[in-house]
Formats: sequence, C-alpha cells, structure tokens
Amino acid sequence: MAPSNHRVRVYVADDHPVYREGVARAIKERPELELVGEASDGRKALTEIKDREPDVAVLDIKMPGLSGTEVLNALARDAVKTRVVVLSAYLESSLVYEAIAAGAAAYLTKDSARQEICNAISSVARGETILAPEVHGGLAAEVRLRTDDDRPALTPRETEILALTAEGCSAPEMGRRLHLSPTTVKTHLQHLYDKLGVSDRAALVAAAMRHKLLE
Repeated sequence: MAPSNHRVRVYVADDHPVYREGVARAIKERPELELVGEASDGRKALTEIKDREPDVAVLDIKMPGLSGTEVLNALARDAVKTRVVVLSAYLESSLVYEAIAAGAAAYLTKDSARQEICNAISSVARGETILAPEVHGGLAAEVRLRTDDDRPALTPRETEILALTAEGCSAPEMGRRLHLSPTTVKTHLQHLYDKLGVSDRAALVAAAMRHKLLE
C-alpha cells in the first residue's frame, strides 16, 4: 500500500499502443500519480514491475508473452507487493474470477473513463478493491459454480498445457506451439501437478480425465 505522503508510482502494460498511451497520459495529468514505465507485452511488464516495484500496475488481461493473469501469478509467487488493476475488454466470469483469485485488486472494463481508471488506481493504492459494476453478477455466479464443483480451477494457459500433455507433446514442442520458453512450460506443468496432486505426466492425464478436465 502506498504511503499517503508520496505520489503513487504506476506502471502500465497493454499491447494496444493508442489505448495504453491514453491511460498513460491520464496518469501523467493526475498530480498524485507518477508513471514509472510502460510495456506492450506481459513478459517485459513482469521483468520491469519486479525491478521498479511500482505501487500499482495496470495490466491488460490478454497480452503477448504472458497474460495479465500469468503476470499476477508470478508477482504473487515472488511476493512482489505491487497491487494490480486489471483493464480488460473481456468480461467473461471465468477470466474475472481467475484474475481476482490471482491477486488483482481491481477489474475494470476498457470502456471505463480515464478519470475512473485513475480514481481506481488511487483507491487500490490505499488498499481498496474495485470491481466494475458489469462484472459483479458474473463473478458471483462463477464463485457459486466453483464452490459446487470440486474440479481444480485451471488458468487458460494451464488448460492448453494440459491438452498438449494429453497429446504427448514434449515441453520444447509445447513451447514452440504456444510461443513459450521450455522453462515456462515446465513451470505450468508443475502448477498442474500441484493442483491435481500428482508427480508425473501419466498421472496428470489420468487425474485430469477423472476430474473431466479433458474433452
């Protein structure tokens, strides 16, 4: 949480340059906010957020390299204290749920006014949680659905890795098909092992079939 006696340091990541520049310009116009960096992809954003440790990061949910949710998961894993505002054109309840579960402090639509976005940044820096009115109903329904379902909740990327594992793909092959490094693929595989309580690929596929996680 940002101390009250200094400007809130903000980082913005979005692969749409015109939209990103508009948000950055609005941040620069607010005296209590300070823009400390921008990125057009998730991988660069993660590296620079860890390096610069802004008070708040504004992330698009779908970016090249790493998605906003994957950046959130990495920040949580590495205990980075930066709080995150997600800005997204996607309002699917599963995406909202996964972002909040991964640690997002706010989820706003890209239709939000620039002033509303800046207000949310300031609120999140004070420790508040902000959700766009459009996502409330869907998020509540998603929580109820997942409460009634004992299947492990997988991220979209984990679902892709699981499907390729079932096809018998190696980590390098998965990396080529998903444009990820083999190390990143292995990290996702480890997360899948942890979520399904297994230690190898054969057991992973068997457990996924029991939980009906594979089509």
